[in-house]
Amino acid sequence: MKNSQLYKGSLTTIIMKLLQENGRMYGYEITQKVKAITTGELNITEGALYPALHKLEADGLLEVEFEKVGNRPRKYYRLTSKGTAETQNLLSELESFIRNMQTLVKPNLEF
Repeated sequence: MKNSQLYKGSLTTIIMKLLQENGRMYGYEITQKVKAITTGELNITEGALYPALHKLEADGLLEVEFEKVGNRPRKYYRLTSKGTAETQNLLSELESFIRNMQTLVKPNLEF
């Protein structure tokens, strides 16, 4: 990830927001969607993505479905109802964080 220290704390929020918008996604699809949305500025590695997905699943925030694509099973992730509620909480926290950072970086601008 570019600027990995800045993005590291936001990976969970990014994943959950994408799942909220898209319903269900598989891992590689998530990485490609982030890359497309950020025009290549943010690349999520498998080494960062899959541990985050597994933790969210273990925490009951994601559920998993398998679907056969060609001859291979594909693992899809979707938010649980608990995950949907947590996504709203994370987005509210992120919006507050962004407002505070904007105030600190450009204190003379009104947001």
